[in-house]
Amino acid sequence: MKDLARFSGEGADSASVDRSAGAPAQVRLVTISEEEADQRIDNFLLRVCKGVPKSHIYRVLRSGEVRVNKGRIDQTYRLQEGDVVRIPPVRVAEKITQAAPAAEFRILLEDAHLLVIDKPAGVAVHGGSGVSYGVIEQLRAARPQAKFLELVHRLDRETSGILLLAKKRSALTNLHEQIREGQLDKRYLALVHGEWRNARQHVKLPLFKYTTPDGERRVRVQADGMASHTIFNLVRRYGGFALVEAELKTGRTHQIRVHLASNGFPIAGDDKYGDFALNKALQKADGGRIALKRMFLHAYRITFRHPDSGDPVTLEAALPPECEQFLKSLERKAA
Repeated sequence: MKDLARFSGEGADSASVDRSAGAPAQVRLVTISEEEADQRIDNFLLRVCKGVPKSHIYRVLRSGEVRVNKGRIDQTYRLQEGDVVRIPPVRVAEKITQAAPAAEFRILLEDAHLLVIDKPAGVAVHGGSGVSYGVIEQLRAARPQAKFLELVHRLDRETSGILLLAKKRSALTNLHEQIREGQLDKRYLALVHGEWRNARQHVKLPLFKYTTPDGERRVRVQADGMASHTIFNLVRRYGGFALVEAELKTGRTHQIRVHLASNGFPIAGDDKYGDFALNKALQKADGGRIALKRMFLHAYRITFRHPDSGDPVTLEAALPPECEQFLKSLERKAA
């Protein structure tokens, strides 16, 4: 996300989102740049109005207070380069926020259009839901000169592996189109518990998102849920465990984790959908087997067309050392 000062244009000394209690808020006019074009007006406002409730953003859109080229628009309007957006005065309560520390991550590919990293387990991709900051905020802090940097997709906090970020809006739009058309191929490695038998297995179970009473986001198999399809390929058995490759045909929240758990094969270390007694046991070493203190799910390969050249790109991220070492300890114990 860009700094809030984007509201007031280049070189301005104040933002249209006023966080002070007494200062008068002002109407701002923003001219849309090439990098900001081709996004919906509601997404644009949500991105730059950090700290403003989503309900308020949609309220000012419905009321006509937000205007483009002096005319009323609805929330689905797509911004064009050169559009002049009128941002009404917006106030948010002043609050202390934790600044994201600058951080870089292992880079798999970087050019003028893309940044592809190997995300470690335990790091959220963005702030929210009790997390002050994530990968995107840390990278922006480390690259203050970057004019544009956005997540192309997401990974669960507990999942490690390949994460794509766009450095141009045109790249973001192109990659999102590849995702919608099923042209972007993502593969994961998961260690599951149970007697896995099939070399290749299709799982098609509808998934329904819901929120628990304490505000946690969860997913369950439910008849009226979103159609979801995962293909699993057996890589290797390790006694009572199996390493499987997951091939996503749809990209639902927690899809791999719920599809595996619903078929009786919980992912080792999964604290949401896994076998809790097993997870507790795995956190302690047992003979030749070392302890596992994370969820064993890793995004290890991705294939897509480069958003600028159109050339095919395939990238791989090896299993993290802690996962490789755990597999070797399972192998030793089985032997």
